[in-house]
Formats: sequence, C-alpha cells, structure tokens
Amino acid sequence: MKERFGHRGLYILDEPEAALSPQRQLAMLRLIHDRAQAECQFIIATHSPILMAYPEATIYHLSPEGITAMPYEETEHFQVTQGFLANRKDYLRHLLSDESR
Repeated sequence: MKERFGHRGLYILDEPEAALSPQRQLAMLRLIHDRAQAECQFIIATHSPILMAYPEATIYHLSPEGITAMPYEETEHFQVTQGFLANRKDYLRHLLSDESR
C-alpha cells in the first residue's frame, strides 16, 4: 500500500482488512491517516471495527431501506465485537449450546 498510494488521490478499497491481523490493520490505519494528511480521500467497504474507528470517518450503513450515516458505536460490527470481548464466556456458552440451533 505504501508504494501504491500517492498524494491527492482518491482510493476505493473493498475489504482491505481481509487476511490482515489486527496489528496489520492498525498499521494500515496509520498509513491511511498519513495519506489523508497528504490530501488523499478514501472510500472503504469494510467489516473491520478497527478501520471503522478512524477519527471523524463518516460511516454509511447500506440496507434494504437505503443508505444512512451511522455512529461508530451503533454499528453491528462494533456492538458484536464489544459484546464478545466483554462477555466471551457467555457468548460462547450461548453460541455453542444446543438451544442456539
């Protein structure tokens, strides 16, 4: 990505986090930040709560009802990740129980 992103560009990325570890996603977030400071713009389709956390990013939710701007904390990706990390044992117990089939 370092070699492909120049200055003052518009970049459209489709799930760039695929196959990246959380640490590499953080490194990509830094690279995006550096390029944004160089007047680049990004449109990113992602499921990554790490990439969605970019400060002052506008997050759009696409649904059958249309396209709406959504706060980071209201995204399903944030809520599921936060809930899982806060209550891992409960999530796994429910997910792996016979009742969840």
